[in-house]
This record gives sequence, C-alpha cells and structure tokens, in this order.
Amino acid sequence: MSPVAFFLLSFLIFSGCLLAAGYLVWSLPGQQANRMLAARLREVRAQAGGRSRAPADLIVRERAGGAAALGWFLSRLGGLQRLQEYIDQANLRYRAAEVMLASLAIGAVSFVLLGALGFRLALLRLLFAAGLGSLPLVYILRMRRIRLRRFEEALPDAIDLFNRSMKAGHNIHAGLETLAAETLDPVRAEFRKVIEELALGAPLEAALHNLGRRVPLMDLKFFVTGLILQRQTGANLIGVLENLAVLMRERLTLAAKMKAHTAQQRFSAGLLCALPLVAALGIWFVKPDYLRLLYTHPVGSKFLTYAIISEIVGILIIRRIANIRY
Repeated sequence: MSPVAFFLLSFLIFSGCLLAAGYLVWSLPGQQANRMLAARLREVRAQAGGRSRAPADLIVRERAGGAAALGWFLSRLGGLQRLQEYIDQANLRYRAAEVMLASLAIGAVSFVLLGALGFRLALLRLLFAAGLGSLPLVYILRMRRIRLRRFEEALPDAIDLFNRSMKAGHNIHAGLETLAAETLDPVRAEFRKVIEELALGAPLEAALHNLGRRVPLMDLKFFVTGLILQRQTGANLIGVLENLAVLMRERLTLAAKMKAHTAQQRFSAGLLCALPLVAALGIWFVKPDYLRLLYTHPVGSKFLTYAIISEIVGILIIRRIANIRY
C-alpha cells in the first residue's frame, strides 16, 4: 500500500470514529428522553384503560445506560460522581460513564492512528491522544461555565422580583413560584425544580440546599442562607436581599470594567499562545521537510515533545495570571 493510500485510509478511519462519537453524544440524550416519554404514555394508557391497577411509582429513578458496567467500574475508582455533577450543572442529558467511554475511545483511536501515521515517540502520541480525548470534558466544562455565568448575571433581577413579591405580602413559597414563572432561563428552570420538590412534599430547607448544590454560586448560597434564616428566626429578609442584589450588581460591573481594561493584554496573551501553531502551519505549507523531521527523527521528536510541553505550561501560566477572581 502506498503512503498516500495509507494516509487516506487512516484519515477516513479516524474521521469515522469522530463522527460516530459525535453522533452518540448528540443523539443519545434525545433517544433516552423519547423512550422515557413513551414509557410514561404507555403507563397512562394502561391505567386509563383499566389494564393496570398498580399505583404509579413517584420516585425518580436513574435508568442504567448502555455503559452501566463501565460506570460501575469507574465509580469504584472515584471521580465519576463529580463528573456527573458537572454534567447536571451544565443542564446536559449525558451520563458520566458514557462521556468517559467516548473520551477513552477517542484517545485510544488517536493514539493508534498517530502511531500508524509515523509518530514513533510514545510520549508525543500520548499527549496528542490525551488532548483529543479530553474534548468531551472540555465541552462539558465550557457549557457549565456559560450556564453559571448566565445564572449569575440574571440573579440580581430575580432577587429584586422576589423582594417585590415579599413586599406585596406573599410568603416565601409564593415568592419562589413567582421566580419559577416570571424569570428567564436558566433561573426559571432551577426554581421550577425547587417548586416541583416542594409540591412532592420535600421540606423547604432541603429543596433550597439542593438548589445550592445544582448551582454552586456564592451569591446564590447567600440567598438560600437568607431564606432559611428568615424562616427559622423571622429576620428582616427584604433589607438583606436588597443589599445582596446591590452588591452583586456592583461586583458584576467591576468584573466588566476589569475585562474591558485588560482586553489588550488578554489579546496579546492569546496571540503569543497561538503564534507557534500559526508559524508551524505556515512552515508546513512552505517547506514541509523542515517539520517532517520533528516526528520522523528521534532527536526531532524529543525537541517537538519539549516544545509542546513548554507551550502547554505557558498557556496554563498565562491563563492563571489572566483569570482574576472577583
């Protein structure tokens, strides 16, 4: 087999694996939701027709997915529960075991194909495979960060709406129902879950603690703590929440000003991080023989591994400096 044909075959196999993994991640949540809905409809029809006299099970149970055995094994190693919490906080319908299986599959296929394409150094292949295999995890973390930021930006207006409901003479439960009906997502979705838990008989404290676990924001924890204290001690909740909303707006404004003032520096940092990749791509199109030695010759592979590790370390250091906590 000629090198060109071997390269095309390897590229097609790798692309097929990526497309299969993407289809699995994209279609599996919808299929699971459709199966659950169809099962519920069958139960309703059976009860309406008198074919089933057994009472409906009101307990929410997690269905075992296709990677249940892998999930059980990874749960023994630890870390799978934290990943599932991140998936739930991102409001995604994936399962941690299936995401981990997709990551391992992408990493293993990448490791084998890179070796077939001529990357002989195991450490270099391992770095590339780990980077490609971590793409599902990066996607989950990104969606989680975006959703938490949207929730944080909408929370001050939600607190003001809750205060107006309390000033009108409503109780805490009615105020939470107002938030579940009048706010926008993702605030509305989370408070609807609180109302559903209360409707099923859960205590208010437990429902609010579950809300704080699903949305791990410090400002929301202050809001939850204020509601619990007011219920237990009868404190002046309206004044506390008004000050909290003002403080949140001032902090978000300060964060926006900091981003505006550091935009040029962050752009320069991104340019420096992307410069080696752009330069390597340009050299590959102009003089590919210069770069071919980096992954065919043993000494070149060592230098390329050192360059990649240095680039990753530099990106992490720059992100650490630019990530200002507020």
